[in-house]
Amino acid sequence: MHFCRPLNALLLVCSFAMAQPAPPPATAVRSAGAAVAQEPASSPADFQAETSQAEASQRETSFPEKENALSADQIRALIQRAAENDLANEKKLLNYTYFQDTAERRMDSKGQVKSTETKSYEVMILYGSHVERLVAKDGKPLSAKEAAEEDKRIQKIVDKRKNETPQQAEKRVRQEEKDREETRQFVREVGDAYNFRQVGVESLQGRAAYVIDAEPRPGFEPHSKEAKLLPKFRCRIWIDKAEEQWVKVDAEAIDTVSYGLFLARVHKGSRVVVQQTRVNDEVWLPRQVSVKIDARVALLKNVDVAADVTYRDYRKFRSEIKIMPIDDTQSQR
Repeated sequence: MHFCRPLNALLLVCSFAMAQPAPPPATAVRSAGAAVAQEPASSPADFQAETSQAEASQRETSFPEKENALSADQIRALIQRAAENDLANEKKLLNYTYFQDTAERRMDSKGQVKSTETKSYEVMILYGSHVERLVAKDGKPLSAKEAAEEDKRIQKIVDKRKNETPQQAEKRVRQEEKDREETRQFVREVGDAYNFRQVGVESLQGRAAYVIDAEPRPGFEPHSKEAKLLPKFRCRIWIDKAEEQWVKVDAEAIDTVSYGLFLARVHKGSRVVVQQTRVNDEVWLPRQVSVKIDARVALLKNVDVAADVTYRDYRKFRSEIKIMPIDDTQSQR
């Protein structure tokens, strides 16, 4: 199920406990043929260090707007508009390709890093959908064998979509529309699940943003399975004043969260920070996701993980480009 990317922060913490995280939708941009200047996404070596630095910077640029503070009803309406704007951003995602870097650090019982794994993906558009191709691991390009395996996997995706029957295409489109409607329902429930309060206004990425705290509202009754998680998190939300777009969401688990078929228990204090950036003067797209999770999967093991996903090199996809099967491409080399 696809949620608005910033709101997906509330589920990302739980999904990390279940398996290796599937990176959230992302994108990459340059206008057709011309590079777009873009502020590089940070890639911190330590999640807590990144968070403290960001908070210090925010305190320096923060200023209150008590006289013009938004009311609770105004904030709730703003949250809804920002969520609708992000649904529009999600549609524009299909106009872009990009690169995506992940770094996962596993901790020992003392909180020290015991292992680090990094991966880089090229995210392409094949038959109207994003497809990730692994291009590097731990800072090194794939071996010839690994690259061949990736090519084989991508070719299977190409063949499946190329040979899709009209009935299969119709079923896929219906499922996508169902997902979008479930997303809208989830968004509506977010507005009802919290008591909102404007903290002030801060400058993020050189732009003024509302800063809003969201505390779980007592008595909230969720209507969807996913919304049942909302009371387990408190959030701070940054929304661009001029364009009413999500800029940043910082979500923290305030209670133990049970999630998934295998009963992952995400512990209090687990945290995820999602940041977006304005791209190509037309769309807001993912910039970075940082996760710090302490969880227990079933009765088997504790999971203590910090991870970052960064997005770079956005390129606007030109529809006139022909996507060729891998076998055809290699034969022309």
